[in-house]
Amino acid sequence: MRPTFLLWSLVYLSLWTAVQSLKICAFNIRSFGETKARNKHVMVILTKIIARCDLCLVQEVRDAKGEAIPRLVRELNRYDRSHSYSHVDSKRLGKNTYKEQYVYIYRNDMLQVRDHYQLPRYKEGTGNDTEVFSREPFIVYIYSPTTIVKDFILVGQHTCPKNAMKEIDELYDVFQEVSQKWKNQNVMFLGDLNAACSYVTAKGWRNVRLRNDPKFHWLIGDEEDTTVHKNSRCAYDRIVVHGKEFMSAVVPDSAHPFNFKKEFCLTEKEALEASDHYPVEVDLKPSHRYFLRKEL
Repeated sequence: MRPTFLLWSLVYLSLWTAVQSLKICAFNIRSFGETKARNKHVMVILTKIIARCDLCLVQEVRDAKGEAIPRLVRELNRYDRSHSYSHVDSKRLGKNTYKEQYVYIYRNDMLQVRDHYQLPRYKEGTGNDTEVFSREPFIVYIYSPTTIVKDFILVGQHTCPKNAMKEIDELYDVFQEVSQKWKNQNVMFLGDLNAACSYVTAKGWRNVRLRNDPKFHWLIGDEEDTTVHKNSRCAYDRIVVHGKEFMSAVVPDSAHPFNFKKEFCLTEKEALEASDHYPVEVDLKPSHRYFLRKEL
């Protein structure tokens, strides 16, 4: 074997082992607003959780003044100085006085949000327009130069529990719309879909297109537990990926809930102060050609 070839092989191998995957998370931070943002202990927990992620969809943001998320992003930038964090948020959503926001917090030194889209409140029909979602999905188009799949779409959704199955089924139509809008079928659905326990039925699942079309891969299985309460075991929070190309870019067995209660040695009471949900996460494979080219 020629020495030059051996040298480049060793360089490539070292870069291969050093390169890290891209972690995408979804976290329902129960009623995140002023009260939690002022609680130093809670903010430390939330900061440590989100700092594990290159991008995190935060749900149940309830902050009319719009101060809680900027404070959380400032804490992230202080905590993790090796990266720079930004955010993009939806409008405040809800049918009545109860309003929530979706927020994507991401490392802007690693990712770009090329575009974002708020699904309209009303779906056009043959006659009267009808409301489908309690909180319409908030969608971002991401460019990730360091991963195998460079361009992909994230659809964040927090369903209404009593209407979960209908809303999950409707996400199939959302896929059709956004994939055509951006000419890209690499689509990931993520968030608290309430897709478990009393909110779903075996009979109902058979009519959910997102569940039964084999092109959609449910990465968080029904047997998982995304709840903090020790007396519950429900896979409410999910990650669903469309298509072979996107699925081939997922690190095998990387999708799972992150049990921060166990990881940070918290009591159940301490964990519940942060949230009653565990975040769910998945890793995307890195593009070693990118890192090799950058290194050379």
